[in-house]
Amino acid sequence: MVTRGEILMLGIASGVSGGLIGGLMLGVGMSMVIAGINMGWLLLFVGAPASAIVGWVMGRRLARQVPG
Repeated sequence: MVTRGEILMLGIASGVSGGLIGGLMLGVGMSMVIAGINMGWLLLFVGAPASAIVGWVMGRRLARQVPG
């Protein structure tokens, strides 16, 4: 059975790890764009969806524990 604490930890962990991954991709992409490297746009556009994938994977792992 999934407890309230596990759901809380899922939210905290996915928020922190997603923010770190997405922020890192956005920061590196922005510095590449400022330096004139066009591949930086790829990191900028993919940063937000990549950070959401972390929470999605963690949520699916927790959902496997639900009986039924």
